[in-house]
Amino acid sequence: MAHTDESEEGLILDAIDKWVARKVAPVAMELEHGDVYPADLVEDMKELGLFGALIDPAYGGLGLSATTYSRIVTRIAREWMSLTGIFNSHLMMAQIVQRFGTDRQKEYWLPKFATGALRGGLGLTEPDAGTDLQAIRTTATRKGDKYVINGAKTWISNAIEGDANALLVKTDPSAEPRYKGMSMMIVTKIDPETKAPLPGVKNGKKLEKLGYKGIDSGEFIFEDYECDADLALVGGEEGRGFFMATGGLEIGRINIAARSVGIAQRALAESVAYAQTRKTMGKPICEHQAIQLKLGEMAAKTRAAELLVEDAARMYDTGERVDMEAGMAKYFASETAVDVATQAMRIHGGYGYSKEYPIERLYRDAPLMCIGEGTNEMQRIIIAKQLVKRNPV
Repeated sequence: MAHTDESEEGLILDAIDKWVARKVAPVAMELEHGDVYPADLVEDMKELGLFGALIDPAYGGLGLSATTYSRIVTRIAREWMSLTGIFNSHLMMAQIVQRFGTDRQKEYWLPKFATGALRGGLGLTEPDAGTDLQAIRTTATRKGDKYVINGAKTWISNAIEGDANALLVKTDPSAEPRYKGMSMMIVTKIDPETKAPLPGVKNGKKLEKLGYKGIDSGEFIFEDYECDADLALVGGEEGRGFFMATGGLEIGRINIAARSVGIAQRALAESVAYAQTRKTMGKPICEHQAIQLKLGEMAAKTRAAELLVEDAARMYDTGERVDMEAGMAKYFASETAVDVATQAMRIHGGYGYSKEYPIERLYRDAPLMCIGEGTNEMQRIIIAKQLVKRNPV
């Protein structure tokens, strides 16, 4: 089980704070509004080891605990949430290899993932399959020592700027129940050794979004794409992909919850500061009861969300099943981010609507947290099912 020493965590978080202040804060607004991929910041993140944050040191990673990782995510999300998606999607792919891959797959892929030499994400969503993963249509057909992949994926983070993907496919489209016919593949757009483009895979369009700017969300299209079976089929066994995908989503949901806390913390901090300087009726608006009611509720919800994230991360670090705890954290923290960002907008009035202030960005980023890594409607169902399962009469 991953555990990060307190003094080590302090040094890491201090390095992150300094980087955010020196490098991220001065450019975040410009890159966000221009929807520009933050190439220089990605190079910084490689040097900071963020692409190997959860990867075992035996493969060149930092081997951080989920608790430390979630705190890193929150700190970065306070300044610019988009950056956290660039390494989180990548780490979900890496975690699938680390948890379920063969020894050969771990030795081949993880060192490349840890340095960021190969970066990527998680290829689950399709045009007709989102939260209902069992509805995917992308197929992988075994031909000798190769698999041939056909299909399309959409809403994939790092699709355009990244090189690799943990791809959920159907290896037995006629299987019943459907999840038994699903497998997970590690596929790349380039040859990992020569960096030459590979045939059979291409990007579709970059998707334009309300928020979450800078990071590339895009499409993958596979047409008779061939990959080495031993390296690609995670775990070396067909039919286990659905459980790998849902297992990988646990850390993804903790990440989304941590991002949500960052959004809420920044919106709260901006509101507390603004309420002390903005005056109406001859006094700062923080002295008006209507504003105090908002700030009090915002603060309580933000702290509660933070504690739920810590609870889920701590349990993840023990190796226990955490779909209920991760679901609770993701659901509550994301709804809190939306609520706190909305209240911040109202406290700031016209200034909150201006692109000169960060509030409008937080307001646009927050709703994605309710959708990403499984909708909040699905989270509540997962929580309820686990609640009943853990408490039989």
